[in-house]
Amino acid sequence: MDRAARAFWLSSPGHGEIRDVDLPSPIEGEVLVRTLFSGVSRGTETLIFRGGVPESQYGAMRAPFQEGDFPGPVKYGYLNVGLVEEGPASLVGRTVFCLYPHQTRYVVPAGAVTPVPESVPASRAVLAGTVETAVNALWDAAPLVGDRIAVVGAGMVGASVAALLARYPAVRVQLVDANPARAELAQALGVDFALPADAAGDCDLVVHASATEAGLTRSLELLAPEGTVLELSWYGDRRISLPLGEAFHSRRLVVRSSQVGTVSPARSGRRTYADRLALSLELLADPALDALITGSCAFEDLPEAMTALAAGQTQALCHLVQYDTEGA
Repeated sequence: MDRAARAFWLSSPGHGEIRDVDLPSPIEGEVLVRTLFSGVSRGTETLIFRGGVPESQYGAMRAPFQEGDFPGPVKYGYLNVGLVEEGPASLVGRTVFCLYPHQTRYVVPAGAVTPVPESVPASRAVLAGTVETAVNALWDAAPLVGDRIAVVGAGMVGASVAALLARYPAVRVQLVDANPARAELAQALGVDFALPADAAGDCDLVVHASATEAGLTRSLELLAPEGTVLELSWYGDRRISLPLGEAFHSRRLVVRSSQVGTVSPARSGRRTYADRLALSLELLADPALDALITGSCAFEDLPEAMTALAAGQTQALCHLVQYDTEGA
């Protein structure tokens, strides 16, 4: 078996490159995986590509199989779907998801991979990490039947949250974004769409995922008294300001954070990380979620693609990276 592999590295902020890798032979309890697809988590990975991780968050932002350190050189990523070529008999030949960076082949502990259900295409399975964020957010938010909900920010995370909320009974869900082209995405996911100025208010819950000060401010404005904004955006080293005067206190509004790095306290006593990821892969059986994959490139073109994504020249939600399945 050829042990050569290639990996995408951020050599320094704003500069990516493909590097050769020598793989170890898998030992007992490990698997060798040949990558079929990986996905660029546009918000987080472009922020890292630009060098926007504050030093205080270097530890918190480490990916499970990251190599190197911020701001670079660093090998980063966590949306990888591949085929197990060597390992336990129960996994060989299976398509699996792993929180691994962009690399043609890799060796990890068998427990680090999760089999992809047969009902989920390998290309769609790269969304598992983002849908997992949405699952954790909804465990945190605990929406109720009949709630009036807005999701502000129609990126990967916001769209994933909206897609899951569309399954809740008698819930009014509106996807809110400054880009009118996102109306087509909302339609594909089965939810309403509005520009920020036209969004319906009196919301019990607003999920904010636009990573902008204006979006968070508008989220507060959309709340009913005693409503909650669940904040999913991560701003890196940027500071933002909020109108916490005005009617914030008299209306008893709440701003609450949610982060996928820990299992929601609402479920941590009964669900593990593995449970959460397996559930996320099951939810990806819905073909409507294909609407989140809006760009693609070959693995060899990833350095140029990352530059375009970070510069805003490419507006993809999930950017799919395709690998040479004949000989990675």
